[in-house]
Amino acid sequence: MLKRLNLGRVGTMEVQINSLDVPLVLRRSARARRFSLQVSEARRSAVLTVPVYSSLADAEQFLSRHMDWLKERLAGLCEPVPFSDGAVIPLRGLAHRLHYAGPVRRRGVVWVEDSEDAPLAPLWPEGLTDAAGPLPQLRVAGEADHVPRRLLDWLKRQAQADLRLRVDIHAKRLGLAPKRLSVRDQTTRWGSCSSTGALSFSWRLILAPAFVLDYLAAHEVAHLEEMNHGPQFWALVARTMPRHDEARDWLHTHGSNLHAYGADVPPRSERGS
Repeated sequence: MLKRLNLGRVGTMEVQINSLDVPLVLRRSARARRFSLQVSEARRSAVLTVPVYSSLADAEQFLSRHMDWLKERLAGLCEPVPFSDGAVIPLRGLAHRLHYAGPVRRRGVVWVEDSEDAPLAPLWPEGLTDAAGPLPQLRVAGEADHVPRRLLDWLKRQAQADLRLRVDIHAKRLGLAPKRLSVRDQTTRWGSCSSTGALSFSWRLILAPAFVLDYLAAHEVAHLEEMNHGPQFWALVARTMPRHDEARDWLHTHGSNLHAYGADVPPRSERGS
């Protein structure tokens, strides 16, 4: 299985294991001191990290010993929700039904259509009880092949606008000044703050309820002053975002669900703004 592979001293390789429904990413790392096995919710894959001094035969034995655990974790992953016609997609935490509008002419390529028969329904925490019922429509113009990318680009712009607004508000409250803000498809963190004052966020925050995006904006702004998670950092967050505990609980419970959306959009290089 693994011992026949040629990974080299360091490097990464994606392999398919017959007993797994998702790919296994095999990573040999010079920094690793022991084997580790993880599940990437964002990429829907398993990641096996191998120290440089270990053989692939040892890695195969490690994987075999933990295969039951791995399968159990993978079984708990949310089913992917591609941006297909008729899919239910959250926007700021509220359920919308995606509709391919075809080559129509109007202002913009993505727009929301509300109606009295389509009430706003939160996808969380209870979940959508009647997915077949009327919902506000998220309509995307253009050929079907282009719709997923157009929707993703639009969602990123929406996230950028919402985050810029909330970052500016929290920065003014705390007397801080970020240098740059970018929105990316981050898979391991919802946000980050560099030592140079650049803030970066996951575009998927636009899918979550607004107070969750607001919390992440406050969180990263506070890192401009405190590059840690000590008491002074949390005091800054609490000063500008009193609901931060509620938002953190939401992310802990539902955050992994956000990675299920847009599975059909191929990755491409990101540009910050």
